[in-house]
Amino acid sequence: MAVEVKMPRLSDTMEQGTIVHWNVKEGDAVKPGVVLGDIETDKATMELQAFDAGVVAAILLPEGKPAAIGTLMLAIAEDGEDPAAVKARFSGGAAAATAIGAAATSRPAAKVASAGGAPTASGVAVLEHTNGGGHGAGARVFASPLARKIAEERGLDLAAITGTGPAGRIVRRDVEAAVETKPAPAARAAQPAAPRGPSIVTAVAGPSLSSELAGAAGALQDRDLPLSNMRRTIARRLVESKQGIPHYQVTVAVSMDKLLDLREQLNDQLAAQGVKLSVNDFIVRACALAMHKHPSVNASFASDGGSIRQHAAVNVGVAIALPVNPDGSGGGLVVATIRNADHLGLRAISTQTKAFAEKARGKGLSVEDMADSTFTISNLGMFGVEHFTAIINPPNSAILAVGAAVKKPVVRDDQIVIGHEMQMTMSSDHRVIDGAMAAQYLSTVRAMLEAPATLLV
Repeated sequence: MAVEVKMPRLSDTMEQGTIVHWNVKEGDAVKPGVVLGDIETDKATMELQAFDAGVVAAILLPEGKPAAIGTLMLAIAEDGEDPAAVKARFSGGAAAATAIGAAATSRPAAKVASAGGAPTASGVAVLEHTNGGGHGAGARVFASPLARKIAEERGLDLAAITGTGPAGRIVRRDVEAAVETKPAPAARAAQPAAPRGPSIVTAVAGPSLSSELAGAAGALQDRDLPLSNMRRTIARRLVESKQGIPHYQVTVAVSMDKLLDLREQLNDQLAAQGVKLSVNDFIVRACALAMHKHPSVNASFASDGGSIRQHAAVNVGVAIALPVNPDGSGGGLVVATIRNADHLGLRAISTQTKAFAEKARGKGLSVEDMADSTFTISNLGMFGVEHFTAIINPPNSAILAVGAAVKKPVVRDDQIVIGHEMQMTMSSDHRVIDGAMAAQYLSTVRAMLEAPATLLV
């Protein structure tokens, strides 16, 4: 009996998933533990592993197509079964799987065919080429949807590109590498009609300035970017948070001179061990330790509205920004959870934070990595931001927005001197945390940061 691989539920909030890319192709032999492909959920990109041995008979869900939980994605012929017969049996499933993702932006089959290709039974375009290049005469060229799109926009021939993806598939990085060696395409002749009357730039600086600016910065174009599952979930959850939680903000300024001096001293001593503490590591520890004095901040408002849950574990969530790809895709924000942060030293906090950041920007965080936070910290200080406010990450009741430690004139012992000052703004759920409670908590955190030796014990 053929094995049916369906879209799994990989998180409690997941409603649909998208195959980022398949690591196997039809006809490949697989065994338990083999990674069949990567699935993008509402929270992360996760590996899809095989649990049975056999031969991939039919890939029924193409890359880049969102599909609901339970959608048939792939069929595996078991020992003794004819893969061709299994594929024929599931041919109807391919159309169904493709139709599920019809709302997503994609190239119609007719357009693919006009470019010299034909859709396979799985709905993935396979371009037929008879010229040479990286794939040889008459070879079939496999490319991811994003790679095909970029190649089409830049006028590149996929047959001349050597793929470095799974099974030789051409992926985005291959096309981008080819773009660097090819002259940029000419600008489109048709341009939007200019508004009547002189523009502000023309009136002030002459007619040539606008064209010079456009040439220097590159022409911008109108385009629609389809929402990824992660971006769609971010949009939904933050709207729910902002509309459903009564936010208010409290800001304090922290003297950072002693902490920066201590950090520099510790990093000099730990450099030989490959340890480099960040300011955020001190903030995570201070916020976690302060929860013991202010447990009301380490709390959640019950979904039924009948109680407030104060948590025994202090699990600090650290917001991690994901990079935006050159084509405008990607980006987003994930929150990695440092569990029992009140029991961890600075070195352990630093190690976990760096590991989570690398994993988030690489293969992606697992659901377990992002679950169970009780308080969140969002730090934009490394981008030079001095002050901002953040939206609460449910079911947390508070999130701390941290700015940069800025060198400025400050008052110390009634004297104006040069010092470093950092602003912290906590957004709180007024159903759980009153203004005085937030102020008292921030006062405790500030005292720890201004006397940082207390964070070492």
